[in-house]
Amino acid sequence: MATRRMVMIVGVALATLPAWLGAQAPKTPTKGGAAAQQPIRVTSTNPALRLKGFDEHQAMTRSSPFKDLAWQFLGPKNISGRSTDIAVVGPRGRSYTIYVATASGGLWKTQNEATTWQPVFEQGPATTIGDVTVAPSNPDIVWIGTGESNIFRSSQAGAGVYKSTDAGKTWQHMGLADTYTISRIAIHPTNPDVVWVAASGHEWTNNADRGVYRTTDGGTTWEKQLFVNDRTGAIDLVMDPSDPNTLYASTWQRIRQKWNDPRNFPDYAGSSIYKSTNAGKIWTPITKGLPDPKFRGRIGIDVCRSRPNVVYAFVDNYEISREPTEEEKNDPYGLPSSGFIKGATVYRSDDKGETWTQVSGLTPEQKTFMERSSNTYGWVFGQIRADPSDPNTVYTMGLALNASYDGGKTFTRLQTPGSDHHGLWIDPDNSNYLINVFDQGFALSYDRGATWKDSRLTLPLAQFFNISYDMDTPFRVYGSMQDHGSFRGIGDLSRGRDRIPTVDFESAPGGEGSTHAIDPADSNIVYSSGFYGTVSRSDLSKPRGHALRSKELLPERYPDEPRLRGEWLAPTILSPHSNQILYHGMQCLFMSRDRGDTWDVISPDLTYNTASEKGDIPYHTIFTISESPLRAGLIYVGTDDGKVHVTKDGGKAWTEIVAGLPYQKWVSRVVASAYDIGTVYMTQNGKRDDDFTPYVWKSTDFGKTWTGIAANIPIGPVNVIREDPVDKKILYLGTDSGVYVTTDGGKAWNTIGTNLPTAYVHDLIIHPRDNMMVIATHGRGMWVVDVEPINKKSTRLRRPFEN
Repeated sequence: MATRRMVMIVGVALATLPAWLGAQAPKTPTKGGAAAQQPIRVTSTNPALRLKGFDEHQAMTRSSPFKDLAWQFLGPKNISGRSTDIAVVGPRGRSYTIYVATASGGLWKTQNEATTWQPVFEQGPATTIGDVTVAPSNPDIVWIGTGESNIFRSSQAGAGVYKSTDAGKTWQHMGLADTYTISRIAIHPTNPDVVWVAASGHEWTNNADRGVYRTTDGGTTWEKQLFVNDRTGAIDLVMDPSDPNTLYASTWQRIRQKWNDPRNFPDYAGSSIYKSTNAGKIWTPITKGLPDPKFRGRIGIDVCRSRPNVVYAFVDNYEISREPTEEEKNDPYGLPSSGFIKGATVYRSDDKGETWTQVSGLTPEQKTFMERSSNTYGWVFGQIRADPSDPNTVYTMGLALNASYDGGKTFTRLQTPGSDHHGLWIDPDNSNYLINVFDQGFALSYDRGATWKDSRLTLPLAQFFNISYDMDTPFRVYGSMQDHGSFRGIGDLSRGRDRIPTVDFESAPGGEGSTHAIDPADSNIVYSSGFYGTVSRSDLSKPRGHALRSKELLPERYPDEPRLRGEWLAPTILSPHSNQILYHGMQCLFMSRDRGDTWDVISPDLTYNTASEKGDIPYHTIFTISESPLRAGLIYVGTDDGKVHVTKDGGKAWTEIVAGLPYQKWVSRVVASAYDIGTVYMTQNGKRDDDFTPYVWKSTDFGKTWTGIAANIPIGPVNVIREDPVDKKILYLGTDSGVYVTTDGGKAWNTIGTNLPTAYVHDLIIHPRDNMMVIATHGRGMWVVDVEPINKKSTRLRRPFEN
């Protein structure tokens, strides 16, 4: 019996996914006579099954009947994405090789100092890279740790460490698959078989595979040398440049909750700094002079190469600086309701960590500067670098790249091409030469940060959350990108369906977390959501600055009404029956019949609305909406806390339709069929439980019962499902591994093409007129493929289509 997708449901192991996907939960009558959902809990996925699932995905790609379809990179070619680390083969002059690790776009290599790049790790169970390191004694040996340790809203789980012995041409998985996030890899200066790995552990759940690991046989076996507890991992690791047996490690106690970013809790005591003088066999806490344990968050560390007795620590300090106002408490964008913290604080030791002294933020001006450098989300940053030749020059990374030339007393902001900084390399032979990575890509400086060579545009790493389209000729696609905003690009078929050019994208209405709905009759009218549920209407025919170009639409609430909660990507859709009717999801569903000028609330709170799950970021919100193209007023709504509802009368009455579904799994998409009035499709995403089960569902009775149609999909999570515009049996899925298609209604699935990198496919559309699929990936931009060979649209009658 196959066991590749073992799950645990309320303590019972069920070996094959399809068997339980079709099962029904116990039904308990409610007062209204409906069936109430019973907890069907699924544990996190066994990492071995993730690895096996990806192997099966690759095998499916090689044997797919659609393997010859070619994906074309649409763009953007003028926007890059988040990079996390750098490794350089020195010395410069004899080598110009640089490796750049990216948050969700794999590993990239240049051999000509960023003039051109090639991807050297773009296929794997995880293409999120936390660290890259080159062996000092052999530049052909390269290690990467998968799993970005900057656990942001868009971070992904890694799958362990990989090693290349041929400078990135081939890779071998070397274990630690259940660590999920790797923050640092250190390699012995003369023996490349001796490697240390700092693993910070699962993002969403507690687990024991975290801490500092060592191998002495090149990764064949591992010894866990430092472990604190199953919520505390190792977030940084540095080696004394004068003694490879002396190591410093920092630990970080943290977990991300669906309603909270990583925060310190009153009982936290795990964040600390440790030192070993015997190659990691024994670790000793070195905390004299640091804040109390309950105030320590993420900690970055570094040692000065020319004076190794000088060690710096960059502490996210949770001591309260000031209390927030009532208005600030309600701001979901990274402001903790507990108060404003001191945040970024630099400590220095001149005795190899035996004692620490705070050196930053000692004047009112510098105190303000430091508190603002990472704001209240220092858990995203936390990197510090000491100049290898000058112990008084030190750099910190936060919203900006900051430099101090007086031992950390005074910091100034360097003017760089990007923001939100995550990595810095300083040439040990020439400390004027800097390489910096940030949310917009990569840049080099030859004058210690005074000027920069902007190399952002050479790495195609755009992190899209979603995609929409218009009906212009040629059509445009819209999407919002992490830390960039909203953009649109043209799908130009004029040169042929197999010669679509890669294009620059231009700015579009909305922000970095926006959904878009474009009027099918007038592509100048664009509806866009904003951070956590705001919504606006833009008329792009009006010039910028015109009073009628943009209008905010979200209605004001009365003081006695519950405060609105909106998702980061709050859904906004146009009715398929009228371009005047707009739906917008918060915790309840809003409907407008006049393009958003006025609104009606047409539902109660459709979420669990659990008081104990209220935090600093909105949760218990609507994430997906679909109105049937066959019947106006037949509307489905799915939430981020796993609820699904349907109304058949435009919102007068709602029915909860969750029987048989796993408990509180994020509803990533719901789609009312354009072919059968009672048919609805739905996907769920278990990422926030470290659950990689592929949840794909179909109902033919308006959601009263659900049948699993994941069939042979080997691994999830699943982000989106779409119907084909001409064939009811054809469905498309976007997952964290790629794109799947079924031509028999979900009995069997195949992949599409062989040239698509492993990509986090967050959304996809099939343009109904041009019959082209465009996918929005989180880390590799947008790609397009011709689906005519799949659905044979040119030989069929056109069928209804849901926008």
